[in-house]
Amino acid sequence: EMSEHECQYLNGTERVRIVDRYIYNREQFVHFDSDVGLFVADTALGEHTAQYWNSQSDMLEKARTAVDWFCRYNYQVGTPFITERKG
Repeated sequence: EMSEHECQYLNGTERVRIVDRYIYNREQFVHFDSDVGLFVADTALGEHTAQYWNSQSDMLEKARTAVDWFCRYNYQVGTPFITERKG
C-alpha cells in the first residue's frame, strides 16, 4: 500500500485543495478530496476502508485540516526557494 498527497493551489494560498490517494497493488482504492470533505471509495476494496475512515472523527478532522498544516505550510516554506530561482 502507498499513498500520494497532492496540493493544488489557485491564486497562491487563497484557494487550496488537497487530494490524498491511497493505492494498493497499483490501483487507487480510496481517496480524500478536501472539496468533498470525506474519504471516497474508488473500488469495492475501498468501500469498507472509506466507511471506516469516515467514522473515525480524529482521522477525518486531520484529513480536513491538512490543507492548512500540510499544503499552506509547505507553500510558505518552499516559496522563497522557488522565487529565488526565477530571477
